[in-house]
Amino acid sequence: MADRHAAFVGSVPENYDRYLAPVFFDHYADDLAARLDVTHGMRVLEVACGTGIVTERLGRRLAGVGSLVATDFNEPMLAYAARKALAAGVEWRQADGTKLPFDDRSFEAVVCQFGLMFFPDKVAGLREALRVLKPGGRYLFNVWDTIERNPIARIAHETIAGSFTSDPPQFYQVPFSLHDSAAILHWLRDVGFAAPRCDVVAKIGESPRAADAAHGLVWGNPVYAAIMERRPEALEEIERAVAARVAAELGDAPVRCPLQALVFTAGRP
Repeated sequence: MADRHAAFVGSVPENYDRYLAPVFFDHYADDLAARLDVTHGMRVLEVACGTGIVTERLGRRLAGVGSLVATDFNEPMLAYAARKALAAGVEWRQADGTKLPFDDRSFEAVVCQFGLMFFPDKVAGLREALRVLKPGGRYLFNVWDTIERNPIARIAHETIAGSFTSDPPQFYQVPFSLHDSAAILHWLRDVGFAAPRCDVVAKIGESPRAADAAHGLVWGNPVYAAIMERRPEALEEIERAVAARVAAELGDAPVRCPLQALVFTAGRP
């Protein structure tokens, strides 16, 4: 699943986990983990686990009841998640979500938070989730709605892109590119899932300070590498500009940012 936009390397995992989790991911991780119907002895697969934000919650829900395998294609993100050791008994595996290294019908549930957008072949990722599910198993995943409905991401994208006269970094277009719910529901039915459903879920993310949010928005994903490739001398200036716009539009101490995502559930017949 090689993709330059999925290159979360160097200090990115730590900054992603520390600064972006409360802004974007924590509330949706709570939501997604709560949708899992836990049964005794169940085996759960998490795809694209990142720094283990959902993994921690799934681990708590499955403690003493079932088992969890957490995977990610990006080794630095996976290694950071494993070092956190917040979910006891998790099996960590590096794996490509479009070519999973597991037998057919191996899991009662597959969970994926904000990962499908990064798969070069989204339908292949859906097929793999179906393949490794047992009959009656459930697939739970979420994707972001449009960037306009997630203003802190829009602010970051507009501010960073506006700092370049040519070839601006485009990373923020990627995670907010998969928002056609009708198309995703069609893909799910087409690959063989039963009764797919989409829920529109709004949340409010928070950051203690606009400066903290800006640090994560600039240093906590591959846009950092893109800036360093193009205008490394402008990095601090760009970060300050992002912080100023975040504070102006979303407040400061704390920042409160409206978010909207699409949450899908589907079953294997």
